[in-house]
Amino acid sequence: MCIYMLLLIIAGFFFSFDEGLFTDLSKIFQVPGVLITDFFVIGSLGAALVNAGLVGLTGLIITLISKVPVRGPIIAAIFTMAGFSFMGKNIINIWPIFLGVWLYSRVKKERFSNYLLNALFGTALAPLASSVSIGLGLGTWGGLVFGIVGGFLVPPLASHLLGTHQGMNLYNIGFTAGFIGTLFAGLFRGFGADKELVVIWGEGFNEQVTIPLILYFISMILLGLFENNGNLKSFFEIHEISGALVSDFISEKGTGATFINMGIVGLIGTSYVLIIGGELNGPSITGILTIVGFGSFGKHTKNIIPIMIGAFLSLQFFHWAPTEPGPILGVLFGTTLAPITGSFGNLAGLIAGFLHMSMVMNVGFLHGGLNLYNNGFAGGLVATLMIGVLKNLQFDEQGG
Repeated sequence: MCIYMLLLIIAGFFFSFDEGLFTDLSKIFQVPGVLITDFFVIGSLGAALVNAGLVGLTGLIITLISKVPVRGPIIAAIFTMAGFSFMGKNIINIWPIFLGVWLYSRVKKERFSNYLLNALFGTALAPLASSVSIGLGLGTWGGLVFGIVGGFLVPPLASHLLGTHQGMNLYNIGFTAGFIGTLFAGLFRGFGADKELVVIWGEGFNEQVTIPLILYFISMILLGLFENNGNLKSFFEIHEISGALVSDFISEKGTGATFINMGIVGLIGTSYVLIIGGELNGPSITGILTIVGFGSFGKHTKNIIPIMIGAFLSLQFFHWAPTEPGPILGVLFGTTLAPITGSFGNLAGLIAGFLHMSMVMNVGFLHGGLNLYNNGFAGGLVATLMIGVLKNLQFDEQGG
């Protein structure tokens, strides 16, 4: 994991060695970072890569200091943190969220390690700190206070909201952050500080990033094959797991099988963007790296493809084009609903993907981009709506 984060930093220096890398990094630190803010555009490709590697390493170091084993959930969290450092998170705005979760652990008189995943995934609310500090002009202390409050709310709400979708939405913290972001966005609007979504979407990076990205994922497959001595049995066994929370592939099937799976789902995400003629930029690579991370914690080929197909098919009926920013991210991040496929079958997965697209294109206004995991919020709503119907139908069938 350390090597994979360092590779991002090394690639960043390679792409921007003579192009004012540190000036570009400072530009990334000076924007609110709300959805959708492509750091390839705000800074540069190199600066975004360095930022992503630094944020991922920060999460990894905190994990090691907390003495938490690096297994599926942590790998998912680290890659998600690194991914979203291409469009919202930076090495500065994540700290108030960490402090908020740490404060909650102090109030509960429990170890911070018990809430580590809440802290890592909770950086979905990083734009809350930077938006208040920069966007609303309340300065560093204002951003710090609001960020800490947001982080403090994550653990209790995440625990409560998990039951509403019964583990069918992998981005549970995104679901949680959606409610927190909606709360703050409503308060800001009430005081006359409007929180509207922005769309800064980079174009023209495909030629630079396609081959390095593919090699990045192929290396995971090769690493997994080496770890497994070329044996694919445990990799195929991953596909028998539904993916519902909590599905730790590292603990259940081993490191080798998991890294093979991570590399393959990464290639699937990359291929989708390229096949439809989309842009490989900060936001789309965020989606791909998040799929890769959750390739250790719930996602595999068998349970994500029906979701992606369902989301893509919806675009043949809706008025959005597949290559628009929202739809590209909706298909990639919609795989948060992979456990529905794994638990209820391909048809349920197709329906979940279809419904997810309609939901995700409309809920962003609620939190004004303060929740980076907008698809986690939408996915939680879709899963909550579907789970009651699916569970009851399943019960009726079993009951005759």
